[in-house]
Amino acid sequence: MKKLFWIGSPFFSGSLAECGWEVCAHNFEHTAVFGWGDIVSIAGWEPDVVVVADKSRPPFVLGMEKFPCLTVFYCVDSHIHSWYPLYAQGFDACLMSLKDHMPRMAGDFLPAERIWWFPAFAKNDDLPLPHTPEWDLLFVGTVNPQTTPKRHAFLQALKARVPSLHITQGNYRQLYPKARLVLNFCEFGDLNFRVFEALGCGVCLVTPDIANGQPELFTNGEDLLTYPVHTEDSMDRLVATIEDALQDNGRCRRIAASGLAKVDSKHRARHRAQAFTDAVRALSAEETIKKRMHRASIRSGALRLIYLLLAESVESSLLKQAYLRAAG
Repeated sequence: MKKLFWIGSPFFSGSLAECGWEVCAHNFEHTAVFGWGDIVSIAGWEPDVVVVADKSRPPFVLGMEKFPCLTVFYCVDSHIHSWYPLYAQGFDACLMSLKDHMPRMAGDFLPAERIWWFPAFAKNDDLPLPHTPEWDLLFVGTVNPQTTPKRHAFLQALKARVPSLHITQGNYRQLYPKARLVLNFCEFGDLNFRVFEALGCGVCLVTPDIANGQPELFTNGEDLLTYPVHTEDSMDRLVATIEDALQDNGRCRRIAASGLAKVDSKHRARHRAQAFTDAVRALSAEETIKKRMHRASIRSGALRLIYLLLAESVESSLLKQAYLRAAG
């Protein structure tokens, strides 16, 4: 058994013990930065692997380029944060949620072969529930003209065409089974968790026809239904897809069953945990030694720039000082 310290969003960390790891998972919500000493203090032991998992906030682990163990950056929001590729250079390996963004993460200190595609997944509690459908079409999520303007405009336009669209917030696991169709919208063309969550809950999903590996994982008309984006007739085709599906309950049930089967066989937390275990155990200790030998070059050639830029932009004095020290 090897010791693993997981810091940041939990993701599939809860399934790693089943793969033979002794795990200390540390999530946090306060403003903080962590170094090797902090990690050892929290865990109570020195880890063999440290995973820094995306929280979509400024860097909260510093000095990873000199950690005496394997380090992994779990990158989910690469469509939002432009500094991720430079930060990733300080790690031995990188997990990428969005397949199309993998090439941009490769650099002088993180080669392409140590950037691994780890798409989103269904959580253990994303399960089918028996319910009588209450809505024809359902969207669950935040819809605000200020914070999610594209989503707001899209749903308003669709609502005008499909009045039965129900928009709400709440526990999606309780809400999804009450709909005949569940709608997804990808603000940035990202293959988001909602795809896997909906399929894991056993519902018929209508989602954008995007890249980032979606066609490799799920088949349109078999596991889910897709609609085009960025075309003049996108809305017309989406409405037609919805209307056709609502006229055939049997087809919707078959698609939902196929999507659920695909998730159950390949795309739950336990699958990502096992894939991670296999990939990390294939890395040799030489990678860590090599990284530590080049720590000064990593800091000056990649990390220093983002630390200085972030020190200028963050409001927290704690973060400013930490980034300036790390840049030095």
